[in-house]
Amino acid sequence: MAGPRPAASFRGPSAPVVSVVLGLAVVASSVGGGLGADSSAPFPWDRVRLPEHVVPLHYHLLIHPNLTTQTFSGTAAIDLTVTRQTSAVILHSKRLRVAWAAIGAQEARVLEHRALEQVALLATEPLQAGHNYTVTIQYAANLSDSFHGFYKSTYRTQEGELRVLAATHFEPTFARMAFPCFDEPAFKARFSVKIRREPKHLALSNMPLMKTVNINSWLVEDHFDTSVKMSTYLVAFIVSDFKSISKISSHGVKISVYTVPEKIHQADYALDAAVKLLDFYEDYFSISYPLPKQDLAAIPDFQSGAMENWGLTTYRESALLYDPEKSSASSRLWITMIIAHELAHQWFGNLVTMEWWNDLWLNEGFAKFMEFVSVNVTHPELKVEDYFLTRCFDAMEVDALNSSHPVSTPVEDPAQILEMFDDVSYEKGSCILNMLRDYLTDNGFKAGLVQYLQKYSYQNTKNEDLWDSMTNICPTVGSDKSEQQGDGFCRRNQQSSSNAHWTKGETLDVRAMMNTWTLQKGFPLVTVTVRGKNVHLQQEHYMKGADSHPSTGYLWHIPLTYITSKSDTVQRFLMTTKTDVIILPEEVEWIKFNVYMNGYYIVHYEDDGWDHLINLLKENHTAISNNDRASLINNIFQLVRIKKLPISKAFDLTLYLKRETQIMPVLQGMNELIPIYKLMEKRDMEDTEKQLKEYIVNLFKDLIDKQLWSDDGSVSERMLRQSLLLFACMRRYQPCVDKAEEYFLKWQKSNGTLRLPADVKTAVYAVGAQTSEGWDFLLSKYRQHSFSIDKSKIELALSLTRNKDKLQWLLDQGLRGDIIKTQDLPYIIVYVARNPSGYHLAWTFLKENWEKVVEKFELGSHSIATIVTGVTNQYSTRPQLAQVKEFFGSLEEKSAQLRCIHQAIETIEDNIQWMDRNFEDIKTWLQKNHL
Repeated sequence: MAGPRPAASFRGPSAPVVSVVLGLAVVASSVGGGLGADSSAPFPWDRVRLPEHVVPLHYHLLIHPNLTTQTFSGTAAIDLTVTRQTSAVILHSKRLRVAWAAIGAQEARVLEHRALEQVALLATEPLQAGHNYTVTIQYAANLSDSFHGFYKSTYRTQEGELRVLAATHFEPTFARMAFPCFDEPAFKARFSVKIRREPKHLALSNMPLMKTVNINSWLVEDHFDTSVKMSTYLVAFIVSDFKSISKISSHGVKISVYTVPEKIHQADYALDAAVKLLDFYEDYFSISYPLPKQDLAAIPDFQSGAMENWGLTTYRESALLYDPEKSSASSRLWITMIIAHELAHQWFGNLVTMEWWNDLWLNEGFAKFMEFVSVNVTHPELKVEDYFLTRCFDAMEVDALNSSHPVSTPVEDPAQILEMFDDVSYEKGSCILNMLRDYLTDNGFKAGLVQYLQKYSYQNTKNEDLWDSMTNICPTVGSDKSEQQGDGFCRRNQQSSSNAHWTKGETLDVRAMMNTWTLQKGFPLVTVTVRGKNVHLQQEHYMKGADSHPSTGYLWHIPLTYITSKSDTVQRFLMTTKTDVIILPEEVEWIKFNVYMNGYYIVHYEDDGWDHLINLLKENHTAISNNDRASLINNIFQLVRIKKLPISKAFDLTLYLKRETQIMPVLQGMNELIPIYKLMEKRDMEDTEKQLKEYIVNLFKDLIDKQLWSDDGSVSERMLRQSLLLFACMRRYQPCVDKAEEYFLKWQKSNGTLRLPADVKTAVYAVGAQTSEGWDFLLSKYRQHSFSIDKSKIELALSLTRNKDKLQWLLDQGLRGDIIKTQDLPYIIVYVARNPSGYHLAWTFLKENWEKVVEKFELGSHSIATIVTGVTNQYSTRPQLAQVKEFFGSLEEKSAQLRCIHQAIETIEDNIQWMDRNFEDIKTWLQKNHL
């Protein structure tokens, strides 16, 4: 599953989950018409996880949705095998009305346990170990109103007619809303799907259509081929009036893109990208894609970014549809990455699946990492490698909190499982894999991956299975000779030079190293002290607000890399102890660790170490790479957070940005500086806030003035243009505002027919939305079909108005879901919360509509986390903290215990301390350093 939009990524499905008291025999309600069941019978099972002695082999599903009444009926016949004698079959079912059930030829009594989302079929005589049985269940249900299970989605045609379709989203625990099943990833089985529909509709599922049978004049039944062995969360079906375009990949797989009929002309880019990417993965993994087809379907209502259902991947429209005339460069990059992510899952996740959700990162961290490996080769012009480090910074943001969690964490119930779909599983997962790849080398890493995928195809794995596949692979260090020993382990030659002592001749233990990154939360801070030729190193757990938490005493195995003023050859050193020393061949002026930011750690340079680096940036910033400059900017501000450096030192470093032209350091500078004035906007600090805004504008003024108002340039130049112009216009930098106003008036005069350059639209719309008339005009375009590609840009612009009534209207509409689709509500709330005129509205809206929002997006989902964090993470006063604690403390325990709420409270506490400590110093520094 992929997050929906680069600005803020959220994922995952949703529905209120009742907390379960485990270990009690719970009285269950019996189900079904005239089964004569005794409703006080005890439910024969009391755990969230299903028993392991009944194993499904093959599901035969018949599903019949009615798009008019928005209901569906179904029959599930499940072939299963029993490994020890039992008199009940327990399986998952949620909001399904079971009409009738049988085990073999015998009718079975059915009990339901709503809190556990389970049903029990009671056999008339015990089922025998070693025997196979077929259970049959007939049931009916409503199409879901949320974004998961078998749910309804709608769109309007150009003529304004409302059309309904039905689509599925099952990950992680929602297949049970569409058919009774063993809804855990380790219960892999085959699926044969039949779907009844009206002749005017089209049905899709994971496998190709085999035949269509006429039931009567208004109903047909589609029979789909039997699937490979797979987990329930990957099953999918859609009933709609979509149109498609197709191509055959060079390996003979039929690839198609499906969209609503009027958007099919926006499907070409995705189709070409999917063909290239699927071919790349088949070659890279040396394993053929096992299905005859791969469909990519754009669903009008979709909560996350996309979903990797095997053979039928689904996407939100903005993650798949591209118009070369109207779409921005950032949109092209994002669409390519998401398709790469979902297609990587066809191997990582679908072919080889984690045994349980505690190791979700094996799916998501890998798919996130493979986006870079694949797109780098298939679309080199996108230069994806430039953007990798921001995801590591994003992960560190939450991973630095005490409320973070290890990459691999025990989870039980559906809300906890949903909470795993976060930056730690995705972003940190991909960053530690990238660090391992850098350590093992590309070829060594790839060999380990291929071994893992081949060994565990169609099976389920745990964390250690991956490390064991990597252990026989030798990393290569400099000219150091590695030799593979007869026992399959790598050893170094003893005489290796000191700078290459990854392993000092010891056995290379990937599992021991990677356990330090996956089984402990957080990441290390490495402190470097240079004494002549000796470089003293010390590691500790980096944690915000560490004063208030006892030390964890964690140690990591850190693959350190460094360059110096005397040598730009990357040197490597594996640090496995709390302190260590590197001896350099000669004394150096400066040393920079974590080259290209390939490692998931941050670095502090003691004594005058930072002064030398700040001086290097001032004198000759291109002596180190873009990524190295971006990581210095990030690290110095993180060190201010934990009181290792004064804020004035971090601001001294930013002065060099006046000469910076590259996207990553520029955006990193903005990412560190903008949030500081955002904190001030929510307090009465106007003078300093204004000075800081002026400082930032002046820092980037020369670069802003150089920007062309066109779509020329490389992808990174175009993306930088989009960010810089929006920033300059919002800070009321006059030359930018004048130009944007001129564009907006011309565009308005042409009634929206004038073609604006794609990458300057955001700035033009944002300036236009500042007047009441401009705002109303933008909204009228938003509602038109021809502007569907620009919807997200217009949403952002509309949310930048200072008019509180208009902001309130946006929030209310997002919840209603008519003009603004509810899938976009999380962004709308966060945009309004970031607006100085809107943050009170967003907080009140969240409090008043908490129940509705949870019902729609599901407790524990990434959408809920995005809203909670986005509304509160710029608070920095004690009264704001008290309000947040009071509201979330008043919710029932299930909500109050959400990790995102702990993170929000911790972030506000950290912001309060930060402002108390640094505000006066910033004020003084700005007065001294007028640009």
